[in-house]
Parts: sequence; structure tokens; C-alpha cells
Amino acid sequence: MRHKTAIASRICFVGTKLPFIIATLFDTGVLLETHVKPEKIMNPDLQKLQPYPFQKLAALFREVTPNPALRPISLSIGEPKHATPEFIKQALIGGLNGLASYPTTIGSEALRMAISDWLQRRYDIPALSAKTQILPVNGSREALFSFAQSVIDRSQTHPVVVCPNPFYQIYEGAAFLAGATPYFLNTLPEDNFALNFAQLADDVWQRTQLIYVCSPGNPNGHVMPLAEWQTLFEMSDRYGFVIAADECYSEIYFNDDKPLSALQAAQQLGRCDYKNLIIFSSLSKRSNVPGMRSGFVAGDAKLIEKFTLYRTYHGSAMNPTIQTASIAAWQDEAHVAENRRLYAEKFSQVVAILKNVLPVTLPDASFYLWLRTPIDDTLFTQQLYRDYNVTVLPGSYLAREAQGVNPGKNFVRLALVADVAETIEAAHRIAEFVKKLN
Repeated sequence: MRHKTAIASRICFVGTKLPFIIATLFDTGVLLETHVKPEKIMNPDLQKLQPYPFQKLAALFREVTPNPALRPISLSIGEPKHATPEFIKQALIGGLNGLASYPTTIGSEALRMAISDWLQRRYDIPALSAKTQILPVNGSREALFSFAQSVIDRSQTHPVVVCPNPFYQIYEGAAFLAGATPYFLNTLPEDNFALNFAQLADDVWQRTQLIYVCSPGNPNGHVMPLAEWQTLFEMSDRYGFVIAADECYSEIYFNDDKPLSALQAAQQLGRCDYKNLIIFSSLSKRSNVPGMRSGFVAGDAKLIEKFTLYRTYHGSAMNPTIQTASIAAWQDEAHVAENRRLYAEKFSQVVAILKNVLPVTLPDASFYLWLRTPIDDTLFTQQLYRDYNVTVLPGSYLAREAQGVNPGKNFVRLALVADVAETIEAAHRIAEFVKKLN
């Protein structure tokens, strides 16, 4: 006879799947079984996520051996490689005592004030409220993703998130996991990479709750002018959607031609409350601190309030030590000017090298070159890696087919993030490779 309190549990696996879990309770001879199907355990929207571009790139290179006579040079990942300024490192060390305290979701008042002051100086706009219109975040990436989770109303029929195409893949993943469907606006060279809102039908705009825009753009470097912002604001008023403006490349520009911010555009158009507008900014590219994961969102106070509530539960408060270093970074512009000088030098020389073999022009801003290839972009990438040990990213990996085309096809993205000498060497190798193709 079984002991009255004896309990056993058994989990059955078939291959790599978990078809059911059997929980057996022996209590006075009673057997209880609970069957749980795996699709009830995991969020089915996870199945909609596509491999990240760099996973596709690794698969493309799997059977390729790069030229061993040449040292590898990577221009594929948009990770800043310039040295982190020493004063930021020292500020980080000086803030170590902050590790003894739990951070608040809204961050310190000193950090929010530093961000407000920077926005006022940089964009020549009235100071935003550090209390209600600014929220520190752990880099723009996590905020761009989590923002959709706080905005999308799943109770509405088939909610839509609109994205530029090509695009930063976080936008698409955020849409899917918020229960929405992404729709894409192809940004094409014949349109100077501007957003063409006529590509989507009115019934799609009627269901749109959020649009992601990126200015300066990844991968094409396009900066949205005032007229484009005006059209977007009018669309937002007509259909009621929220604008998420990704501005993480705003401080990498050329010839003192500062990119226009969404906040500036709103002010110039009399939208002083920033209705339905949030910008996303980061120190990663500006200050060469991608590992700090430090940025902010700013804009519509009502949206900031709701996003703050979401983040309180999300548990994404910024480390107090990182906050101390971030204050120092936002308060200094000398290191940013030097950073721009290095990028300007690289772009000047790389464009001069490549213009004789490929159609290439200087982008409006950002640290990417978006190059049209003479052959299929994946074949170009694979052969360049094989023969010249230079890694670039196929444009088709950064886009989806929309309106019958993949706007990234037959383009490659070059991230000019390495040091000057290495970047120039890579440009010479690419030029030699293209000459052989021709």
C-alpha cells in the first residue's frame, strides 16, 4: 500500500519537444494528470521573429575560408571602435559608490537635468521638463523594443506598426511581440531615401498605432527635412498613431550640417507639446561607450508617464554608476567633436577611393556607407570575404520584401567604425575586388 504522503513527478520528453508534463500525486490512491501542450507554454509570437542579420551572415560564411594572407577587417557591425574618452572612465570609477543603492526607474534628477540641458544646447529649443518629459533608458535598443509593448492596444483589430525598409530589426521584433503586424515603407535612392507614405493603403493607416522612423537613417544616412516631418505629423494627427523617432546617429555628421531633430521640427511647426512624439537617443555612438548602455527618451509627457509605469514593472532602471558617467558625457562636447573629425576623415578618404569603381556619395550623416553592388549583394559579400578578408553586411539582410521588392537587394552596408588606417585599407581592398569583378 502506497504511503499517503508519497509524491512523485515525472516529465516525459520526445526528441527535443515537451509534448506534455505528467504530474502524478499519490494521495490515498488518487492519480491526477495534467497535460500541458508546449504552444501554451511559449509565446507563439516568438515564432515570427526572423534570424538577426548577423546570424544570416555567419551562415553565409559557414563554408567559406577567408584569404589567410590578409588580416581580417570587419565593417559589418555598427559598433563604435574609437577609444572611450578617459574622463568618462574616470567618472565611472568615481561613481562606484552608487552600486550600494537600488536605482529608481526615473533616474537621478542630476542625470535628467543634464539631458535636458544638452537637448536645449544641441537643438536650440526650450528646455524640456526633466521631471515629466525625459526618461533615462539603458541604451536606445532596449527602449525602442519596450516602447512598443507600452503603446500597442491589443484590444483593437489587427494593430499595425509601420517601419522604414531597410530597417533596424528591433522595430520588427517589437511589433510582433507587442501583438501587432509590421508594415514597411521602402526607402529608395530614387526618392532620396525619404518616407513615401503613399505606399500604404488608407485602411492600413487606419489601424496604425505606432511608426518607427530613423533619422539619420540606418543604413542610408538620410536625414529627414522639415517638410518630411510636417507630413508625418499631419499623418499622426489624422490617424492618431505615435511616432518613435530613433536618433542614435544624430551626432555623427559632416561639414557642421547638424541633423534636424524631431523635437526641433515639432517646435518649428508649433507643436510645442510634442503630441504623440518620442525621440530615442544614446551615448553609444556619440561618446564611444556602447558597453555602458546609456540613453534617454524624451517628448510627449503623457507617453513618458505611461512608459515610466511600464518600465517600473519591467525592471529596467539605469545603474547609478552608469548614471554618474552619463552625466559627465552629456555635459562635454569636445570629445564628440573629435569623434566627428575621425569619422569625417574616414568618409572623405573612403569615398575618394571607392568612387572610381562604385556609385558612392557621402551620406547626410551617420557612420554607414550604403553601396550599390555590381552583383548580387550576398554573392558580393561572400566573395569579398573569401578573397580579401573584409566583412560587410548584405543589404537584403536588413530589409523585407514589400510592395514587390526587397529595397536592400544589391546593396551592402559598410560601417566605418574601425580606426582610420584599417578603414582605408579595407576600402582599397574593396576597390581592388570590384575592379576584378569588372
